Amino acid sequence: MTNRKPIAVTTGEPAGIGPEVSVRAAWSTTEPVLLIGDRGMLLETARRLGLAPELPGNVRIHHVPLRELSVPGRLSRANAPYVIETLAEAHRLVTAGEAGAVATAPVQKSILIEGGYRFTGHTEFFAEAAGVGRVVMMLVSSPKCDALKVALATTHLPLREVPDAVTQESLTEVITILRRGLVEGYGIDHPVIAVAGLNPHAGENGHMGREEIEVIEPVLARMADSDSTLVGPLPADTIFVPGKMERWDAVLCMYHDQGLPVLKHVGFAEGVNVTLGLPYVRTSADHGTALDIAGRGVADARSMAAALELAHTLQKNRDARMA
Repeated sequence: MTNRKPIAVTTGEPAGIGPEVSVRAAWSTTEPVLLIGDRGMLLETARRLGLAPELPGNVRIHHVPLRELSVPGRLSRANAPYVIETLAEAHRLVTAGEAGAVATAPVQKSILIEGGYRFTGHTEFFAEAAGVGRVVMMLVSSPKCDALKVALATTHLPLREVPDAVTQESLTEVITILRRGLVEGYGIDHPVIAVAGLNPHAGENGHMGREEIEVIEPVLARMADSDSTLVGPLPADTIFVPGKMERWDAVLCMYHDQGLPVLKHVGFAEGVNVTLGLPYVRTSADHGTALDIAGRGVADARSMAAALELAHTLQKNRDARMA
């Protein structure tokens, strides 16, 4: 076991595959892990999966009790407070210095909303908890440092709201956070970032929309400096073409479904969600709760294991840079 602080792992919606993939991932690594969730449920999950009945030496459990017994595949509003408490505890532990970073298993947004919580996603939850005005969602295809990295200028918005949300101010903040995340987390001293346009063909010189001319181009021109290279705005349908994609350290897309289908095609099994702009590292498995297979012992834990691996790597790199 290393001397590094453990990764605080929120084990997700108890009726989904979160507990299963969290336990599998924790048991498969030698790095320190702090599982946050109901102790009895997590140990029973390990037993059902045929894992060692005792906790491995690198794994501890921070007990948060279920509100009612959870049945795989069956959502319960009664356990919505439990899920929120696991997230709040992760934030508390990492800000108190008892954990080095946070990795999250999937939650079910719908049942949290039905349980009375204003919940739009992990990203927004941790931003609010940390008192951060803006964070950036970045998806990576694997925990390897040379993996495809796709960041988003906007996150969970209806498509009709996206153009109004992409402003010069917001785009400047997003690029600033993305550049800093690539430098601090990945050790890329001069990142090259490809920026997608909002409209087809990046607006076709204003014939298919003027956001590129009036918003994106002025920001890229103003932020041009020696710290990074910003390329764009580029048409989203060619920004990922082999031969071009290898030139970029990251791609910045304007909205959720502009970039994530490509990312998930390239690396769905080991994809990881990273939240940039928080005062600590936060990663997440890049999949949902999979209620249809919960409790059957067949869930693929590679994305969760990748989230743990990447959390340790990013935290180590950040610590080394700040030392």
